[in-house]
Amino acid sequence: AYKPVRKSPRLAALITAIGVSLFLENGGVLVFGPDPKFFPQLIVSKNISLGFGVVLSNQQLIVLVVSIVLMVLLRVLVQHTRVGKAMQAVSHNHTAAALMGISVDRIISFTFVIGSALAAAAGVLVALQSPKIEPYMGIMPGLKAFVAAVLGGIGNIPGAVVGGLVMGVAEVLVTGYLSPTYRDAIAFVLLIFILLVRPAGIFGSSVSEKV
Repeated sequence: AYKPVRKSPRLAALITAIGVSLFLENGGVLVFGPDPKFFPQLIVSKNISLGFGVVLSNQQLIVLVVSIVLMVLLRVLVQHTRVGKAMQAVSHNHTAAALMGISVDRIISFTFVIGSALAAAAGVLVALQSPKIEPYMGIMPGLKAFVAAVLGGIGNIPGAVVGGLVMGVAEVLVTGYLSPTYRDAIAFVLLIFILLVRPAGIFGSSVSEKV
């Protein structure tokens, strides 16, 4: 799906991604049906007091710790390994990367493997607190992940984490002080705001292009 549009503008790849996701989601409905499938909890929830009135469940603590560990490992992979530097080169200019001897196809395939593995890890973490699966369960988390990446700065791994934390805090505040109805809407309000005020994101940097 992606290879034919590799040399096209990035908007074409984005539209292709949306189309493929819709195909997979609706294909899942045809194969497995629309009803949620339940399974036993992986880890029984227990509350842990951290003091100062802060209480977390062991599931939330596992999600937080595993997410930070995965973020650090991904950061190290991208910034401090040969394959990571090759990924950066291909992302910046795949033609120049190919001229430097980098196997563009292998690097792109490896990137998809890493992305899929991280998505699988995220699915397991979500399943800790919501032990059910259904074909459309990834739509809203996927949209919010995109908003978090834009908020922090596309291509900046710590920025995406900070963007996710900012969005999570905003959701909780909106739920507590306004109404739970607006919880999902705040993500898109933040997206519009950041695109108007700082399109490059919190940690992103504007890059000038010669025309």
